[in-house]
Amino acid sequence: MKKYCLTVACPTSRGIVAAIATFLSDRGCNIVDSSQFDDLETGQFFMRISFLSEKGEDLAGLEDAFAKVAGTFDMTFGFHDEEVKMKVVIMVSRFGHCLNDLLYRWRIGALPIDIVAVISNHMDYQKVVVNHDIPFHCIKVTPANKPQAEAQIMQVVEDTGAELVVLARYMQILSDDMCQKMSGRIINIHHSFLPSFKGANPYKQAFERGVKLIGATSHYVTADLDEGPIIEQDTVRVTHAQSAEDYVSLGRDVEASVLARAIHAHAHRRAFLNGNKTVVFPASPGAYASERMG
Repeated sequence: MKKYCLTVACPTSRGIVAAIATFLSDRGCNIVDSSQFDDLETGQFFMRISFLSEKGEDLAGLEDAFAKVAGTFDMTFGFHDEEVKMKVVIMVSRFGHCLNDLLYRWRIGALPIDIVAVISNHMDYQKVVVNHDIPFHCIKVTPANKPQAEAQIMQVVEDTGAELVVLARYMQILSDDMCQKMSGRIINIHHSFLPSFKGANPYKQAFERGVKLIGATSHYVTADLDEGPIIEQDTVRVTHAQSAEDYVSLGRDVEASVLARAIHAHAHRRAFLNGNKTVVFPASPGAYASERMG
């Protein structure tokens, strides 16, 4: 039996859950996991359902048949085959800790993604990427060629069929046009000191101010720099006895972990845009069974 998931976002209304459950039952589908959230402030409803197609329904048939239900409730929806891994393009500059972590998790099956390309504005990680049998694209970016460089980036995304772009410490600001074109499809990671410690050496600045918590934030990219809807965050405590180098080391660990969790949520269709925020449903029990770290 094929396992699919259905994602739904729409204005809140009575009868949504009943209509979806009835539709799936009538089509010979058995629900195995369901999460929903009704945002009373925004008036928006969100739902993710995993189900088994016990009568062999395919995605096209389900989508066509569901259109009537969707129209009744003004739904944005999608049916997805849970066995098909999401195609991802990773972008990186000269900090490689997040890239290396993602390559490792991908290699051992801890992330449900297919890395179809890595793009960088430097050559530092070409050998690492090629050794993983992943296409590497070095696209230099300067103030003069930025539109052409972004056009090359978008060409890679389109040619590979990538559904998601991950900025794994890619140190170039994307244009408003690219952010809008890829809305909800670009994930970034940064330290959680923003806006307190901007610019160069944020961990050194934090060390000099004696902070007691450091962490990381992963979010969707928007035209507002580092202010997109947050998907995942985490922190780690530090003390006066630790050095600036310790801050950097701990910070890199938490950045890699937070980014991986954000990608996992997005790739499993558990993250929904909700205005300036997100709705992120927790992973169901057993979700990591085939994606464990070894």
